[in-house]
Amino acid sequence: MTRAASANVAAHLPEMARLQPEAPAIFIPRRRDCRQPPDYDQYTFAQLDRQSSRTAQALETYGIRRGVRTVLMVPPGFEFFTLTFALFKIGAVPVLVDPGMGVKNLKACLAEAQPHAFIGIPKAHLARVLLGWSRPTVKKLITVGRRFGWGGVTLEHLLSPIPHDQDYPTAQAADDETAAVLFTSGSTGVPKGALYSHGNFSSQVEMLRRIYDIRPGEIDLPTFPLFALFAPALGMSSVVPDMDFTRPADVDPVKIVAAIEKFQVTTMFGSPALINRVGRYGEAQGLKLPSLKRAISAGAPVPATVLARFANMLSDGAEVFTPYGATEALPVCSIGSTEILAETRHATDQGRGVCVGRPVPGLELEIVAIVDEPIALWDQGLRLGPGEIGEIVVKGPQVTASYFNRPESTALAKIADPGRGGFYHRMGDLGYRDERGRIWFCGRKAHRVVTAEETLFTIPCEAIFNTHEAVFRTALVGIGEPGRQRPVLCVELEKGADTSDLARIHRELLAIGAGHAITRKVRTFLFHPAFPVDIRHNAKIFREKLAIWAGEKLS
Repeated sequence: MTRAASANVAAHLPEMARLQPEAPAIFIPRRRDCRQPPDYDQYTFAQLDRQSSRTAQALETYGIRRGVRTVLMVPPGFEFFTLTFALFKIGAVPVLVDPGMGVKNLKACLAEAQPHAFIGIPKAHLARVLLGWSRPTVKKLITVGRRFGWGGVTLEHLLSPIPHDQDYPTAQAADDETAAVLFTSGSTGVPKGALYSHGNFSSQVEMLRRIYDIRPGEIDLPTFPLFALFAPALGMSSVVPDMDFTRPADVDPVKIVAAIEKFQVTTMFGSPALINRVGRYGEAQGLKLPSLKRAISAGAPVPATVLARFANMLSDGAEVFTPYGATEALPVCSIGSTEILAETRHATDQGRGVCVGRPVPGLELEIVAIVDEPIALWDQGLRLGPGEIGEIVVKGPQVTASYFNRPESTALAKIADPGRGGFYHRMGDLGYRDERGRIWFCGRKAHRVVTAEETLFTIPCEAIFNTHEAVFRTALVGIGEPGRQRPVLCVELEKGADTSDLARIHRELLAIGAGHAITRKVRTFLFHPAFPVDIRHNAKIFREKLAIWAGEKLS
C-alpha cells in the first residue's frame, strides 16, 4: 500500500478514498428500540473524505486554523470522524479528554490546555457554561446539534454554504509538528496532556499495520473511541458499536456479538473489562466467532482466565493480543494469547509478573534502576541486567516528547540522550527483561510497597493470591510512610462467590501467601465490595483510593 506523502495522519484518508472510494469506511448505529438490534448508516471512504474536507473548509472559514487548540467533545459517530479528520487536515490541534475522568480533573485539564475553540454536543456546552471550562481562553464555539443561549454557531450553520464537493488540501505536516493533545487517564495522579506529533500518529499507524498484519478491506470493531480513528488510516471499515463508551465493563455482550456476526468483523479492540464480559457470555452460550482474526486488549494486564475464555471463541490461528504501552508511548510491546496460555501464565501465577512480550520493531527499551527523582541525562550505567526489576524506559518514533504546560512532569518523565540524540521516556512502570528478551510487567513504580525489610511489587504479589477460585482480583497497598509501610491486600471476590464464610477464605489466602517468598509478609486482608477503577478501561485499579480506604479500616 502507498504510504501517505505527508506525516499528517489525515493524509491516509484521501489516499484510501483514491484507492477504494466505494468501500465502506464506517458503519454508525441508528438508535431504535433498545430491545432490537440497531440499523446502521453506512459511509464510504469517498464520502468520509469529502465530508471531512467540507468540514475543514467550514472550520477554517470560522477561524479555526493551523495550530489552533480545539476541544472536541462529541460522541463516536459520523460527526466525530469528520470533525477529527477535518481538524487534522487543517493542521489544527484537537484536544481530546475523557469525559469519565471526573468533573474536577476535566476542568483542570481544559484549563491547562488553554484551548481557543470548543466543539461539542449541547450537553458538553451546558457543562462548559455551568462549570466554567476554559472560560478565559475559548473564543470560538461550535455546537454539534441544537444551540441554546451559550453563543457561537452550530456545525450545521457553518456547513450550509459549503459545496458538497468542496476539496480541501491536507496540510503538509512535519514529523515533529504538534497534531493533538491527548490526556492520560490519571490513574496514578493528575491527568497530563501528552503532546502528540504527526510523526507519532503516523508511526503508530505503521506499527499497528506491521505488528498485526492489518490489511485494507478488513472490518474493525473499536470499542474505545480513539482507536476508531486508526481504522480509516489503515484502510479498514470501522463498525461503531452500540454501547456506552464510558462504561465498557457494563457493555451488552449480545450487541457486541451481534455486530461481529452481522459485519463479519475481523479485528476488534476491547478493554480487559469488556473482553471479560463478552468472554463470559460466549462461554455460557457456547459461541464461536470465526470471522475474527485478532482481538486486541490493552489498558491493564489481562488475566489469563479472561484471555482463555475469549480465545476459546476464536478459530485456529486467531489470537487475543495484549499490547503494552501508555498514552505517551503506544505500542511498546506485544504478546499473543497462544504464548501466554501455553507458557507465561504459569510463571505469572508463581509471582514472576505479567509477560507483555518483546519490544516492537524500531523501539529501544531499557530497564533502569528505580529512582523517584528526575534523571536529566542518559548514561549506559543506568541499565540493569536480565532478571533485575527496574523502571521501563523507551525510545522510538511513537514516543511523545513532552506534556503540554507541564515542564516539571516532562522533566520527571524524560531522559535526554545527547550522545545519540533524542530521549527516553520513563514509563513509570516496573519490570524486567528475561533471558529470551521478553519484558515482564511488575506494576506501577508509584504503587510499590516499601517495608522496613523489603520492597514488594504489586502485580507479582497479587497474581499469587488471584489463583484462589473465589477471588476476582486483588490490590496490594502500603499503609504508612515508604520504608516503614505495612502491606495490606484488598480483595474483591467473584460475583456470586460464597461470602458467608470470609474467615475461611482469609485462612486460605494466608496459606497461599505463605507458600511464596514474596508474599509471606502479606498477612492483612481486607474484603472490598467493588474496586474503584478508571472509567476509560474499567480495568486500572485506583490503588491510591484503596490505600486510603484500607488505612481508615485499620485505624
